[in-house]
Amino acid sequence: MRARRFIPGLVGLLVASGITGLLAEMDEHRWVPLDDPAIQYGDVPVDDPVARLSKQLESGKAKLEFTRGGLGYLPSLLKNLNLNVDSQLLVFSKTSFQQPKISPWAPRALFFNDNVAVGSVQGGDVLELAALDPKQGVTFYTLDAKRAAKPTFDRRSDCLQCHQGTTTLGIPGIMVTSVFPSGDGTPAFRGASLVTDHRTPFGDRWGGWYVTGTMGSERHMGNSVAHDAAHPRDLDTAGSQNLTSLGRRFDSTNYLARTSDIVALMTLEHQTRMTNLMIRTAWDARVAERTGEHERIDGDVEAMVTYMLFADERHIYEPIQGVSSFTKTFPERGPQDRKGRSLRDFDLQTRMFKYPLSYMIYSETFDAMPSVVRERVYRRLYDVLTGKDESKTFARLSDGDRRAILEILLDTKPNLPEYWRPGS
Repeated sequence: MRARRFIPGLVGLLVASGITGLLAEMDEHRWVPLDDPAIQYGDVPVDDPVARLSKQLESGKAKLEFTRGGLGYLPSLLKNLNLNVDSQLLVFSKTSFQQPKISPWAPRALFFNDNVAVGSVQGGDVLELAALDPKQGVTFYTLDAKRAAKPTFDRRSDCLQCHQGTTTLGIPGIMVTSVFPSGDGTPAFRGASLVTDHRTPFGDRWGGWYVTGTMGSERHMGNSVAHDAAHPRDLDTAGSQNLTSLGRRFDSTNYLARTSDIVALMTLEHQTRMTNLMIRTAWDARVAERTGEHERIDGDVEAMVTYMLFADERHIYEPIQGVSSFTKTFPERGPQDRKGRSLRDFDLQTRMFKYPLSYMIYSETFDAMPSVVRERVYRRLYDVLTGKDESKTFARLSDGDRRAILEILLDTKPNLPEYWRPGS
């Protein structure tokens, strides 16, 4: 992979962590030094999906096909990275370095799975990628959109002026943001956006995004723009809620789907902060091993466990329904226990997931955390799921919830501590 200077402003590619409901236990404003001997971000080889694909392209084991008519490498790239088209999200705010080509009539398309995301701009110069290495966290890449004899990913090594800050827990990260967009998609307040996750009130979410799906009388900021520059917070929300089709809002000729599914968007929101919590906690543990400052790990672990158990999740008051196949295909990724249950199963009636424990517990990133972190997370989860911890923090978890999650993990998560096993 070629290394070249990152173009400033990739802040809109995706995104990480949340601003609302910050937990006092974790110092989210403290940055982790990238050049710390225990981290060395950007200085060591990475093992993420894009790096793996790059090696396969070089060896001839994989090939990127170019599709004429405007799609270019996108369909082949998604196939090689195992990204489903039904994960497509459409963002029309000008929050990418390719912003001149983004607007409500030409939204940027995003596709994601558990460890990689791809952004595509109509007529863009490059495809944008963010990939997760289990230890080093998120790395950013671009792929030239024009046809080449040998397509090559460029690793963007100096993008952290946009992608490392308090909104990403002080580490390189990704995030979902909500803005007040003008009629052409320009954010009304430069440099000011709300980072959203599963804790954020729905009324503050998705400004600058297209949203397809229904949620009853609940309101959100999606599908809306402000027409009056003197009143940038006054979004024109007429006809913006409960859309099952985007109609003629833009020319869909060169898009792989016409949906920006509400359930996929909620899933991405949850996943971004969960990913950053795992990387930040792992980095803190690695630094602490060198410095001996182990006390900070307890706060990190508590913040992670609280989030992964959806303790502060925004309540759903009316059923939510997407319009793509995402609600069906996402749970099919599993794993499932002997009763056919999965942590990926959606509820969408009163909460997001039927069994409220983050599916990211199955990720390579979770397993790659230092043993001191994994052991503390497992102990805290066990205490909550077995009812030993009955604190108010986890009061929303019923006895049935705790029992079901415990049973699912026992069937599906390898290498659980021995004390998790019945009768041990």
